[in-house]
Amino acid sequence: MPVKALSAASIPVELPIFMDSSVFGKSVAILRANSLRWDMKLQKIGVSDLRSSRLSYGCMRVAGTWDPADIDQEKREKGKKAILTAYEAGYTLFDHADIYCRGACEEIHGEVLKEIPSIRKDIQIATKCGIRFPGDPNPDSPHRYDFSATHIEESCHKSLTRLGVDQIDIYQLHRPDLLMDPAEVASAFTKLKAQGVVKYFGVSNFLPSFVSALQSQLDFPLVVNQVEIHLGRLDCFTDGTLDQCLEVTMTPLSWSPLGGGWLGTGGTVAADHPELEKRTALLDTLDAIAMGYGVSRTVMALAWLMKHPSHIIPIVGSCNPDHIKDAAKADEIDVDREDWYRILVAARGKPLP
Repeated sequence: MPVKALSAASIPVELPIFMDSSVFGKSVAILRANSLRWDMKLQKIGVSDLRSSRLSYGCMRVAGTWDPADIDQEKREKGKKAILTAYEAGYTLFDHADIYCRGACEEIHGEVLKEIPSIRKDIQIATKCGIRFPGDPNPDSPHRYDFSATHIEESCHKSLTRLGVDQIDIYQLHRPDLLMDPAEVASAFTKLKAQGVVKYFGVSNFLPSFVSALQSQLDFPLVVNQVEIHLGRLDCFTDGTLDQCLEVTMTPLSWSPLGGGWLGTGGTVAADHPELEKRTALLDTLDAIAMGYGVSRTVMALAWLMKHPSHIIPIVGSCNPDHIKDAAKADEIDVDREDWYRILVAARGKPLP
C-alpha cells in the first residue's frame, strides 16, 4: 500500500507485516518504538463523538475456528497478526460479538491490547450480544435470541473481561429477539451507560420498525445498525433501512460486504448456482470498472458501498494480511456516479424502471 500518512513523525518506511508467528514479538517492539501506522480518512459514527476509519475490521475469524477447543498457539498468533495488520493499515473500528468462537475472539484481541496498551486510545471496539447457542445454560436449552435485561448486562461484563477493557465503545444487539420488550432493553442500556462500561449503543440486523420501537424507549440515540449489504443483497437500499439511517443519522455497518467472498478478487460463482449468469455478468462488470480505477475487484465492491450518502462502513473479515491491506485502499476511491449505476444495474440483473 502506498504511504498516505503516518501518525508519528518518521521516515516513510513500511513495517514488516508478520511473515510468520515468530515475528509477532518483533512487530510489537517496532510498534512500541515507532508508533507507525497508515491513516485512513475518518468519519463520524451516527450522532456520537466517535470518529472511526471508513472501513471496519471484523474479528469473527481471528480464532481460526468456531470451537474454542480447536484453538492452538498457531491459530492464536495468526489472529493476533491479523488484528495488528488491520491496525497498521489504518482500521480503527474493530467488530466483535460474544458468540464469535464463544468469546475466544474477544480474548485474542484482549491479548493484543495487553501486549500493546497504547493501541486502545486509537481504536473503537464494538461488540454484540443477544444470541444464545443450544445448551446455554442447560443441556436442553434451544438456540434462541435473548434481549432480557439480565442477559444483556451479564453478557456485557463478560465481554469487558475477555477484551480486558474498562469500556466498550459501541454495544449492539445482535439479531432481533421477537420477545424484545423495548422498555426492558432500555433499562439495561441505561444501567450500563450509567456504570460507564458502554459509551454508545447500536443494533444489528434490525428492520426500521424494530429500530424505532427500541429507540422510542431510549433517552439517547442508537448510533449504528449492522446489516448484510453487498452487491448480491440489495434489500437495505429498498426496505427503508438506509433511508432510516439517513433520516436519524445512524451509521450502517455492512457485514459480509463481499458476500462471503464471491464478490472479492478471485471470487467465482458455482457452476450450479441459480443466478450463475447474472452473477457472472456482475463480476465481469466489476472487473472492467475496477481496471479503469487501477484497483482490485475487492476494492471496487467496497468503494461502491461507501459511495452511499449514509456513509456505509464495510466490515472486512479476512485474516490474510495482503487482503486486509488491499481492502483498505477502498478508502481512497470515489466511485463515479455513472459507474455506480453501471454496477447497480449489473447487480440487479435488469435495467432500472
